[in-house]
Amino acid sequence: MSQDNVQNHDPIQQDGLNTDNTVEITPEMQAFYQRADAIIGVANSQLGPDAHSGQVGASLLYAAARYSASVASIGFVKGEDFAKEKDDIVEFYVKQYRQMLSDNLTDYAQNFDNYVQLNQDDKSAK
Repeated sequence: MSQDNVQNHDPIQQDGLNTDNTVEITPEMQAFYQRADAIIGVANSQLGPDAHSGQVGASLLYAAARYSASVASIGFVKGEDFAKEKDDIVEFYVKQYRQMLSDNLTDYAQNFDNYVQLNQDDKSAK
């Protein structure tokens, strides 16, 4: 499932739809996609006889949730104040994840043959 998002990814617009494929990828966007690709690389390196993609994906989701909880806690002084904001924090992250998942599913569907070929090439190289 590895692909170089910096070169192959259509940038996400505010509304989640990229109708103008001429959007310039800024250095900040490039760094964002490079970090994401590095994390995907770590996830892919976990695949093997003892861990299939569903298991690795579950671990990745758990790691994202743990990391997000840590990030969300920054700036709070008391745990009880943090706890009061739990519903808003969950709503924020769920909304972000839903949009990113939807955008990536659309991208994968539109480029399915290319991505399937990339996956086959990755397996052949191993």
